[in-house]
Amino acid sequence: MCIVTDSDDKYKGEIECLEHLESMHVEGIILCLSQETTDYSHLERIKKNHIPLVLFDRVAGSNFSSITINDESLAKQATLHLIDGGAKRIAFLGGPNQMRQTADRKHGYIEALHERGIAVRKELVKCDYISFNAGLSETLELLCLPEPPDAIIASHGLLAISSIQVVISKGLHVPEDVSIIGFMSDWGSGMSTPRMTFVKQNIKEIGTKAFRLLLDQINGDSQIQNLIVNARLEIRESTRKSII
Repeated sequence: MCIVTDSDDKYKGEIECLEHLESMHVEGIILCLSQETTDYSHLERIKKNHIPLVLFDRVAGSNFSSITINDESLAKQATLHLIDGGAKRIAFLGGPNQMRQTADRKHGYIEALHERGIAVRKELVKCDYISFNAGLSETLELLCLPEPPDAIIASHGLLAISSIQVVISKGLHVPEDVSIIGFMSDWGSGMSTPRMTFVKQNIKEIGTKAFRLLLDQINGDSQIQNLIVNARLEIRESTRKSII
């Protein structure tokens, strides 16, 4: 039997979900951390109680087995794609800075700018709470700058969809005025017009490997494994083609 719980992407909800699962004496847990989580004592308690635990997507240090994608290299590739399309003022919309996922994607973005000799502009980097409303307000702030961005990388689907809506609402065109790339699901990328260029995760492979790691732990394997699943950049209509 598989039990699914939802933390609503909140730390308190995450703790409540784990306590509920513990009370049900589950054999193991696969967990995506909330964006608010900075204290991992509840995970250490799970480990101390000998309940197998595997993290995916958002991870905590190296004390737990995990499955992630190649966040840093994909963010770098996405940024280089925007630069090759003529973008010079590329904004980055990320989640909370304490999330390793945000840090890795931001690092890839910065690496690409350095590689092409483009200065990192602090006013173009916004890392805060992940929500649709946050994406709206942050994109609006970016477009009101004296030198607004000509491209945006959004590290979450909610930020990507909200940013494209703001750009269009301001009478601008995507990708002619502002190119946009999102880290998001396949179905989510089709919700925008034009269709979003996006980093596509192999969700099936992530789920399969997470389950296999968990099953290995249930069967007595105590080795910590941190696996990386390769994702890829899907070029669609929200970014300009290479001019190089």
